[in-house]
Amino acid sequence: MIQSMTGFGKSEVTCGTDKYTVEIRTLNGKNCDISLKSQLIPKDKELKIRKKLSQKLLRGNIDIYLTLDQTEASSNVKINKQLFKEYYTQLRNVSDECKLGTIERTAIVNSIVRLPEVIEIQKSTLSEENYEKLEKSILEAADDVINYRIKEGEILKKDISAKVNQIYNLVTEIEKYEKERITTIKTRLKTNLEELGTSVDQNRFEQEIIYYLEKLDINEEKVRLRQHCKYFIETMDKEFPAGKKLAFIAQEIGREVNTMGSKSNNSDMQKIVVNMKDALEKIKEQSFNIL
Repeated sequence: MIQSMTGFGKSEVTCGTDKYTVEIRTLNGKNCDISLKSQLIPKDKELKIRKKLSQKLLRGNIDIYLTLDQTEASSNVKINKQLFKEYYTQLRNVSDECKLGTIERTAIVNSIVRLPEVIEIQKSTLSEENYEKLEKSILEAADDVINYRIKEGEILKKDISAKVNQIYNLVTEIEKYEKERITTIKTRLKTNLEELGTSVDQNRFEQEIIYYLEKLDINEEKVRLRQHCKYFIETMDKEFPAGKKLAFIAQEIGREVNTMGSKSNNSDMQKIVVNMKDALEKIKEQSFNIL
């Protein structure tokens, strides 16, 4: 089973008269990098949240957004009534003393609310019981992320499996040109010797051809490449998390493909190797997003 590292989860919870909305977004990353995009989580609880999320989500760039919607009854904006009255009385007295005439009540009010400490913003505090509800909601959003990742992982698996099978099947296509390649090499060597106009010992000539062909033999590479492709599919099916291991297997596949290309000595075989490399690059790109 494989999962994508890209995911999204959301949950909501009501704590007392406050309503919290939790959103978690994840992207691919080498490690578990958690970023809390909110000041609403108490500082003494952050480490606990990070630990639980890292255990659930394992790896990736993880952003957590927490927003608070307060009801009118729980509004954290308060007016300091005593201070407001004192400002109001003093402003009216100054107005009378300076004989400024009648001052609109609205104008006085607008001036007062801009003065320091008239409007007080009280920070919302979480009780232990409400914090437990909030933590549960965050973990539910993480579960939502996992479900998203699983669905994306199935799509990734289908696409990558098709590319791995393409490479596996192209090995058979290469085999069609191996005999032709040997004949071509023998013919070229004989032609070159004939052009030199020198006579050679036929037995020695055959020995040299065998030695030359052994250096160009790709049977071991074919066996290893097929085995790597099978192992890649097995790892996707049976291991979790598998992303890093699949990246290593893809490197081994690339090593065998490159060796076959350097030994091919045949234009048709080289074209097939190019198609293998193209499929492999797409596998590597997709593998970066596997958990």
